[in-house]
Amino acid sequence: MGPAYPLRGGLATYNERLAKEFNAMGHTCHILSFSLQYPSLLFPGKTQYSTDSAPADITIYSEINSINPFNWISIGRKIKKASYDIVIFRYWMSFMAPAFGTIASIIRQNKHTRILTICDNLIPHEQKFFDKPFTGYFMNKCDGYLTMSQAVKQQLMDWPVNKPVVYSPHPMYDMFGAPLAKADARKNLGLDNNIRYLLFFGFIRKYKGLHLLLDAFADARVRQLNIKLIVAGEFYEDAKPYLEQIEKLSLSNHVILSNDFIPNSGVSNYFCAADAVIQTYLHATQSGVTQIAYFYNKPMIVTNVGGLAELVPDKRAGLVVETNKEAIANAICDFYNQNMEVPMQKELLIEKQKFTWSYLCNKLLSL
Repeated sequence: MGPAYPLRGGLATYNERLAKEFNAMGHTCHILSFSLQYPSLLFPGKTQYSTDSAPADITIYSEINSINPFNWISIGRKIKKASYDIVIFRYWMSFMAPAFGTIASIIRQNKHTRILTICDNLIPHEQKFFDKPFTGYFMNKCDGYLTMSQAVKQQLMDWPVNKPVVYSPHPMYDMFGAPLAKADARKNLGLDNNIRYLLFFGFIRKYKGLHLLLDAFADARVRQLNIKLIVAGEFYEDAKPYLEQIEKLSLSNHVILSNDFIPNSGVSNYFCAADAVIQTYLHATQSGVTQIAYFYNKPMIVTNVGGLAELVPDKRAGLVVETNKEAIANAICDFYNQNMEVPMQKELLIEKQKFTWSYLCNKLLSL
């Protein structure tokens, strides 16, 4: 239960890959997605729909209407009657809790189906007054929980939920195409191969700390390193403050903005063109960006918040820094001045073996 094609984004990509893995293991897995995920007024991006081709070999039903209680009852009765062994909800925001909680409560009436949830976030990055009661309404209908960060697991233990909770790290995203040579990826994007590039990837919201990264890029030491910052992702808030900051800091020649949603078919070019991926989040649980970086063997510079540092061993897979511009600038300088890219790539090859989809599936089945 959760977003899938033709809806776009990391949640849909994850759910489709998870369903494929269950099927590959010999199970029969379907996805029940949304006919209406968000009303247009509540969606901050340009479109909710993918421009990619439909994923092969997955059955996807687009039927859930997130704001229609009559639909929730109908869906609940349908899945209750189908008597699936396991229903796995993908929970990422409290807006979905009334629909998910109602559907789950009806399914449970068949006394057969186990209700599990993959918890991306328990407490949202941008909190609302209804978050806790809505989340509680849904969580009470579940039989078990899987978290992808120790931070969210601890939130669940503190709730408390009094049901089994397991941790499994976010698996590696391996569906965006084979790695490319750095020079080829740069050519595809029209980039100068004689310049160094850092990548900030994904939709842009305040909690992701792009403003801190821009401040760090204004550091005189960073300016001397012949680096450009690629910001690849759609603004999910007003872009004007960022554009004004770039202008004020005289960074126009140091920042490349690619601010449309990046389709799956274009992801490999951005990651393969970069020397490293940088995530200067103010707070976080886990990040799919990190798992794309692992697949493409790209070192990371991440802030020491939430689940980010759990996934990036410091000075091995990347650098873990505090959330201030000086620390971020220091890390950028250290990465280049100490030629860390190649040694870290060797460590990444070892570290990435932990992040398989079969491991996640088996954790869910163990619940």
